[in-house]
Amino acid sequence: MKDFQFTLKVPGSTSNLGPGFDSIGLAVNRFLSIHVESATQWDIQFKNNDVLLPDVKENLFYRAANHLSQIYKKQLPPLKIVMDSDIPLARGLGSSAAAIVGGIETANLVLDLHLTLKEKGHIASCFEGHPDNATASLLGGLTISTHTDESTETIVCPAPNIDILAMIPSFELQTKKARSVLPEQLSYKQAVEASSICNVLVAAIFQNDWVLAGKMMEKDLFHHPYRKQLVPDLDRITVLGHELGVYGTILSGAGPTIISFVPKNKGERIGQLLSQKFPNYQYEVLQPIPHGVITLPTNETMKLVP
Repeated sequence: MKDFQFTLKVPGSTSNLGPGFDSIGLAVNRFLSIHVESATQWDIQFKNNDVLLPDVKENLFYRAANHLSQIYKKQLPPLKIVMDSDIPLARGLGSSAAAIVGGIETANLVLDLHLTLKEKGHIASCFEGHPDNATASLLGGLTISTHTDESTETIVCPAPNIDILAMIPSFELQTKKARSVLPEQLSYKQAVEASSICNVLVAAIFQNDWVLAGKMMEKDLFHHPYRKQLVPDLDRITVLGHELGVYGTILSGAGPTIISFVPKNKGERIGQLLSQKFPNYQYEVLQPIPHGVITLPTNETMKLVP
């Protein structure tokens, strides 16, 4: 087995965009960097010493990489992994999906599988259970997907030319808890209305009509009516956002981060104003990005090794 040394840079993401539940993802400029080296035994480290990682075999990155090796019945050699991330954990900005995509891409490179983007997208979506964050981290831009156990079909749209204002609270919200408040089913009439709202959202995005897109985001019927009880400031931030000129305010993924889509170059000013009213939130201005996971040249990887 040959020696390996490379670094992956995997973008985080926001997802759902309101009614695009488990279907729409958008890559943003927060990244998980993964430095990979050959080793005699598995070792996974995090550059931030405050982050407690689980045992190697319980680590999400390892589980995703090992999952791919089992699918193709190839033994994954031991690797030293050093990770660094500016994606907030358990805040609805795709930290789990980035780790999954990083694990799958690492196994693809180390095992010389030459998988297509479509194959990797399906495997990552199956592993995570839904395609929104996974396809955004893999492919970049704005992704619109439909997913079953048999296939994952994704349309990739260009990264929109807007600012995304993220209001990040101090508390975490595990996806499992956020999913537990969702109903088992919607009535036929509710399902038709909810899907029609998403249809108009997608059409508005394609026409670059962010005023209409923001309106459709806030009309979501799939998860906001149930999850807003877990993020009590959502309604208040939404109302203030309207006064400040944002297009639309929603939960990022399952929450608890609240994101507002705002006109380009207006994010910082609006963020400062919102933070004055909501000092318990850290605000960040995010940018949509056009690329998914990339492999950096060896001479750039050394910056990440402790």
